[in-house]
Amino acid sequence: MAREVTGSQDVTGSRIPDSANRGQHPGARPNQDLTSPALISLEYFPPPQDLAPFVTTFFLLRCDEPRIVDVQLAGVGILAVFMRGQGDIYFRDGASDPSHRINILTPLAAAATVAVAGPWHSFGAALSPLGWAALSGGRSAAKHGNRLLAAGDLFGPAFARLGDELADGWCEGRLGVAEMARAMGAAIAAALKPVPPQHVRLIGQVAQWLGESLSPRVDRLQDAVLYSPRQLQRLVDQYFGLPPKQLARKYRALRAASMLADPRTSEAEAAAIADKFYDQSHMIREIGLFAGRTPARLRGPDAPMLAALLDLRNFREIASPPPAS
Repeated sequence: MAREVTGSQDVTGSRIPDSANRGQHPGARPNQDLTSPALISLEYFPPPQDLAPFVTTFFLLRCDEPRIVDVQLAGVGILAVFMRGQGDIYFRDGASDPSHRINILTPLAAAATVAVAGPWHSFGAALSPLGWAALSGGRSAAKHGNRLLAAGDLFGPAFARLGDELADGWCEGRLGVAEMARAMGAAIAAALKPVPPQHVRLIGQVAQWLGESLSPRVDRLQDAVLYSPRQLQRLVDQYFGLPPKQLARKYRALRAASMLADPRTSEAEAAAIADKFYDQSHMIREIGLFAGRTPARLRGPDAPMLAALLDLRNFREIASPPPAS
């Protein structure tokens, strides 16, 4: 199963972009224990109906510790203001990016470690695949993935001003969650660019395909679309950051992790989830690659952001079939 590879692949075979234009920091990854969940608050707030196709949820994160370390799972994209705190994110390829006042975390191909000098207060929006496409102006999720960038640099000066306004307003006590959600929602809505209708349809078809099963077959997606295999691979790579086969791997691992982290999952359901992998070691590697944790630690007390982000509400863009499907 696993094999040693070089270049832009992880030892599990998952493509991880090289850091040709960034410094390598092989020793920079934090070796501290993760911050206790009792010290981190993560709340969700639904977006307005007109933004629902583009934003899965708004969120507010707060932790007043002087040092926070946690894991960011392999998601689609996050727009986030750091009202308080600054830090770095450490990617699997050994590179790292610093935080900014307003950040865009581009689509991740693998889980990444986050280390912040606190206190850390952050408000943001989790993007859907369509949201990333429309907000970024069609930038490839594969070519531009695995970065933490200043949102103003990518989306324009209006976002830099938004970051300053929200951060200052929060710190001065003038703005609360409702006001920040309205301001960020308005900025996102004003910046959205058209996505070709046929590509919007394809994004929906891919989402539906991902929701069919924990291990959807690529040939079923191919049969449902009007693209050649090469075109399909290129477009899924562009909008989701991975080609279909690897995208299915990613969502299988994330949704398996979500179900295993849910205390309501029965032993029988857990066994059915495990059956979707070659064996236990394969499941451990896959969940570790995309969720940043071993299955045994998914229900543990040491991954506060992970536990919240693995909530199935974050996979609203895909259906949630029974584990045994």
